[in-house]
Amino acid sequence: MGAAIPDYEIIAPPALPAAPWLTFVHAAVQDRRVWGPQVDAFRDRFRLLLVDLPGHGKSADRSGPYGFAEYADSVLAALDDAGVESTHYVGTHTGSAVALILAVRAPERFRSLVLEGPPIPGVDMPAVSDAIARARAIAREQGVEAARRRWYEEGDWYRVMREHPERCRAEAHWRILSQFPGAPWLDPAPPRAVASHLEHLPGIRIPTLLLNGDGDVPDFLAAADELERRLPDVRRERIPGTGGFPSWEAPERANALLREFLSARR
Repeated sequence: MGAAIPDYEIIAPPALPAAPWLTFVHAAVQDRRVWGPQVDAFRDRFRLLLVDLPGHGKSADRSGPYGFAEYADSVLAALDDAGVESTHYVGTHTGSAVALILAVRAPERFRSLVLEGPPIPGVDMPAVSDAIARARAIAREQGVEAARRRWYEEGDWYRVMREHPERCRAEAHWRILSQFPGAPWLDPAPPRAVASHLEHLPGIRIPTLLLNGDGDVPDFLAAADELERRLPDVRRERIPGTGGFPSWEAPERANALLREFLSARR
């Protein structure tokens, strides 16, 4: 049985029916609304595919398990269902991990990758693992609302957003997080194990842009360092004054880098 198709949205420019595809995949505890600034910036020149991962947003009713492997299956199912044969791809955090899994599994589907705060599938990130374990325990013992609040108030990837709430549009971001239904924290089924992708990285020849905030979590910066060393066609950028989510915290600067990167790969 194939993966369940997640909810997705297509935004296409009427004047460019054959415009190239640009797919966006969000992070854990988010949904496709986090790409609002990118939708505004790129909807006139690309066909956009915005995916809600299972357990998130309008895919809240998609059952688990919820892990990188299952999310990758769902994104590939969305591409197939939408008729997307080849796409540029932008992911943040979990969305970036999904991209790396699919770049190994189905490299022909991707024209370029933009990976924001990318984890490396199968390589432990202690700060992330600890935060997920705490969120699951709180969700089960105190409820999802309490877990969401702690996720935001204690997550190091939100530190810059918390410290600069107006500049980083923290209130709007919290409105998205506060609607996360919590199924991935509550589901008891273990996700499929994902082997380390370190040895696969030199074989990923898809042009790749790595994005981090200069105030990102050390685990994410270390992962990007490893990707920069191992990927054969890679560019690395750090956006000053941002933390875990530069595309949200500083969209004009992030979009300028994205536009420059994509313009050479149309």
